[in-house]
Amino acid sequence: MSARWLRGAAATAATAAFLVPASLLAAGPALAHTAQSPVQAPVQAPVQAPVQAPVHAPVRAPMQAPARASAHGTAAPAAVAKKLLRAWLRADRHAASRVATASAVSTLFSYPFRAPDKFAGCTGNACRFVHTSVRVPGGLGGILMIVSGGKVTKVYESRHLVKPSAAAGHLFDAWRKGDRNRGLEIATSTAVRTLFRTKFDPKGVKYFFQGCNSEPKGHSCAYSYEGGGMFMHVRGSKSRGYEVTSIGYIAD
Repeated sequence: MSARWLRGAAATAATAAFLVPASLLAAGPALAHTAQSPVQAPVQAPVQAPVQAPVHAPVRAPMQAPARASAHGTAAPAAVAKKLLRAWLRADRHAASRVATASAVSTLFSYPFRAPDKFAGCTGNACRFVHTSVRVPGGLGGILMIVSGGKVTKVYESRHLVKPSAAAGHLFDAWRKGDRNRGLEIATSTAVRTLFRTKFDPKGVKYFFQGCNSEPKGHSCAYSYEGGGMFMHVRGSKSRGYEVTSIGYIAD
């Protein structure tokens, strides 16, 4: 597939793709921590990167709900998730390691945004903490913890990626692995739903990344394959972070 064809295809796809209204991007996500300017919490004193987060980071009353034992004698998922979040807010890796795996602790302690300000409950063993006063990239809206056997075994979190190609690559990799939650770390629910309508087939057609080009209000990142092409429409900026907002396809 020629570069000339892709440029023409990208223009066609950019016109037909569903774009997220600019007002959503203007809402202003929380900025990632930088050496120059840490993100400020809306009311309380600023909460810095997890390794320095003070005890008084914004966490609402539901975080203090008493632990309840499950039918198997282990703590309920909500209680375990809240213990891990509190340990992170205290920058206490030792306490965190008692209720989470090493990989889960490592992921959480690298979270680039301020602490989420709301516990959104658990669906089965998946517990969410979300932002209500700031906009972060992706449809996850904060932090998702997977609890198993009395420990948090997996953490998904909103990502701050500074290149459109990185956002597209993260979503494609999530699709390849069949992991919707990973996709939601960097893409809207609409984009994830579109992409995951079909299952990635490792024995099927080969996808070739063709790079990203500027388009109105953002970038279009193309993947070519025999018989057509897929275009991920990416919005954001280096300071806000990029996210995939919609996906379009064209055929030869």
